[in-house]
Amino acid sequence: MHEMGQDYHDGQRELQDRFDSRRLADRLSEAAATEISDAHRDFIEARDMFFLATAGENASPECSYKGGDPGFVRVVDPKTVVFPVYDGNGMFLSIGNLTINPQVGMLFIDLATGTRLRLNGTASVEFDDPLIGTYPGARFVVRVTPTAVFANCRRYVHQYELVDRSPFVPSSSHEPPVPDWKLDPWFEGTLPVDDPAHDPNSTVGESIPLF
Repeated sequence: MHEMGQDYHDGQRELQDRFDSRRLADRLSEAAATEISDAHRDFIEARDMFFLATAGENASPECSYKGGDPGFVRVVDPKTVVFPVYDGNGMFLSIGNLTINPQVGMLFIDLATGTRLRLNGTASVEFDDPLIGTYPGARFVVRVTPTAVFANCRRYVHQYELVDRSPFVPSSSHEPPVPDWKLDPWFEGTLPVDDPAHDPNSTVGESIPLF
């Protein structure tokens, strides 16, 4: 029997009562664990992406995509999940939120089968974590202690197949290319002094315009 890891606030209860789902919600909460099982670990460590939800000052929300090679999210023990933070756009919207509000939500999806796993918890940003050296290209890592781990119905998940993994994911076997947007004149003078984009010998990769 798992320790219950999902509590409901008044807003959630109001909707559960409106749609007569309180009993169902209470039953599902019994399946929300506060520790990561072996099955949870296997699922999480097989993923090459997840969605990260955070909230900053005034509860301002952010939701971001995090990708890497399979296994880039690691379950260190039943109470600890670790993931690396790679080079991005320098805004640090999601991770910056964690420095003032450690509450975090993580959504893992197997898009081939629709299986979903949610993990809510408290996070810490670790600049000198002992695992940093095992993550090529990581700026730092984030450690998450789960407060609720639970599966979701796969009913509305559309099925997709993997075409290819991103060449920009850091690896010990190759140096990732510089995203071409960093060479746009609009960003001239704004990149960090140690950014690889300053090196004329760096390989440039197409990162595809947003819109």
